Amino acid sequence: MARSSSDQNDGPDRLLDGYLVISAQAGDRPAAEALARRYHRRLIAHAWRLTGDLEMARDVVQSSWVDIARGLPSLKDEAAFTSWAYQIVSRRCARSIRGLQADRVLASVLKQAGQDDVIQPSEVATPRLKAAILALPPAQRAALALFYFEDLSVGEIAIALDVPAGTIKTRLMHARRALRAVLEGEDHV
Repeated sequence: MARSSSDQNDGPDRLLDGYLVISAQAGDRPAAEALARRYHRRLIAHAWRLTGDLEMARDVVQSSWVDIARGLPSLKDEAAFTSWAYQIVSRRCARSIRGLQADRVLASVLKQAGQDDVIQPSEVATPRLKAAILALPPAQRAALALFYFEDLSVGEIAIALDVPAGTIKTRLMHARRALRAVLEGEDHV
């Protein structure tokens, strides 16, 4: 479905978000709490898409709210709140993943050869589309979800994920191609 830039920025939800951001910047605590209620679950979903771990996602978002609260007074454009908040969460996820990878490297150095303590996810029956989305690389999955589920524009996603808009377009193209292949029954993705 084609979306115009005005569709992205002028909906009632965007207007409410803008009001809440401006009010929160002025020190209105109930407005800040309402903003957090509106975005908390969405930010957790975004962090989960990036990390693949719900507990890590919750921890990342909790710490991200501290950054959001500290940075909110300096946010110049209230309409940029959504992509700005996603960007904060994306960066926190990247830091958490780097820390986790460092821990894994250390663990692999310390464990004896031949031991395999990798926990495999349990087999769960899911619809083909959900399984196909979950099989995408995290960067593609995040771009796809922000575009289709969170209704962000390519430019907003680029800000949220801290990459160029061209990279977002490429990730969306590859994600769509992979999903199409799975849904059409091709063996290669």
